[in-house]
Amino acid sequence: MSSNSSQAPPNGTPGPFDGPQWPYQAPRSTYVGVAVLMGTVVACASVVNGLVIVVSIRYKKLRSPLNYILVNLAVADLLVTLCGSSVSLSNNINGFFVFGRRMCELEGFMVSLTGIVGLWSLAILALERYIVVCRPLGDFRFQRQHAVSGCAFTTAWHPLWLSIWFVPGLRTSCGPNWYTGGSSNNSYILSLFVTCFVLPLSLILFSYTNLLVTLRAAAAQQKEADTTQQAEREVSRMVIMMVMAFLLCWLPYSTFALVVATHKGIVIQPVLASLPSYFSKTATVYNPIIYVFMNKQFQSCLLEMLRCGYQPQQTGKASPGAPGPHTGVTAAGLRSKVMPAHPV
Repeated sequence: MSSNSSQAPPNGTPGPFDGPQWPYQAPRSTYVGVAVLMGTVVACASVVNGLVIVVSIRYKKLRSPLNYILVNLAVADLLVTLCGSSVSLSNNINGFFVFGRRMCELEGFMVSLTGIVGLWSLAILALERYIVVCRPLGDFRFQRQHAVSGCAFTTAWHPLWLSIWFVPGLRTSCGPNWYTGGSSNNSYILSLFVTCFVLPLSLILFSYTNLLVTLRAAAAQQKEADTTQQAEREVSRMVIMMVMAFLLCWLPYSTFALVVATHKGIVIQPVLASLPSYFSKTATVYNPIIYVFMNKQFQSCLLEMLRCGYQPQQTGKASPGAPGPHTGVTAAGLRSKVMPAHPV
């Protein structure tokens, strides 16, 4: 199916809002498989992101400025689930976009808005950790106003990227129209690619690379070689996991948009055209697991809430405070700061 013919169904094929698209776009089993995937995403993402929000509200010790962006991410992911994944679930069960054109426009706008908020939340999160751990600004205290500004940045500029919404691929989900030609549209796609993929990815790589460099320098100054080497390995695994999760979510989507926008007439199968969008929606499940649920203090609060009377095991060690200048940073302190859940 060519990118240009995607916008107008061929003779005999119902429109995306008119009736089931099987077997014209793909076999019915494909729609069932996608519905199962979206159902799993909706169930899991609603639970994990809902827990992040509820636990953060209930426990004051989790409401530190550095955790604002995590709640911002959870809210964005929950909205993507409610406005996007749940709509895709219903549409794939029926085989077409059952809610009509207006709902398509609303879904496209909300999923784009909340998706970009979530994407930039990951970048701001990385930058905040870099500022707190590596101390590039010297004796800087990360305060509430800084956290609020970071959250506001993730949403403030989205109106610049309003688009025309389109039902590509399996025709069960709406998204930006990558298919319309012209220099103005190509400029729009290129700008979106740079600001919503290249820039946040660059910020993430820069921040976490400096975190690892700082950790290596701190580990080299510590006498407990086994402890520091273990902390270094753990942080390295966390960083690799964070970067790979970001790429898994956004690289297919960004690459697809760029290829379609710059290669007019390219033939793309409906299933392949839809896969990038579904990849991005799965991030709503693994984002909270990687960034929040792996944090021991959050785990403790969650268990305390779910299991009445549960008391976290006391280790006798106080939570590490904010790291000092570069020479005074400990490996254990750095490890905790990669995904902090305590006041700074």
